[in-house]
Amino acid sequence: MLGRAVVGLVMLGVAALLWWMARAAAAGRLERNALVGIRTPSTMASDEAWLAAHQRAERPTKAAAITSAAVAAACLLPMPEAALITVVLGGCAAILGLAIHAAVVGGRAARATSAD
Repeated sequence: MLGRAVVGLVMLGVAALLWWMARAAAAGRLERNALVGIRTPSTMASDEAWLAAHQRAERPTKAAAITSAAVAAACLLPMPEAALITVVLGGCAAILGLAIHAAVVGGRAARATSAD
């Protein structure tokens, strides 16, 4: 039971951080940095590229946050441990896929700003 609570809290924390980062970066409140955000050569090239990337990546990043929150909620549901492990691993795979998608579309948006 304690394991479910820990996993649920971690996934809820991930959801909150992803949601905050998506909103702050897309609104221009999260400056280029070495810790948080889409950090590729194209997104780090300029403030304009950073903002364009995060504005384009906001939606898939928020989808990753919602997925993480759903996994956290699943930890509260009564289900066999094997089923919960499947849900958590599947959710983590979905979050990773959404994060990769956000980075790809964000990178494209960043590169488009330097091409202008």
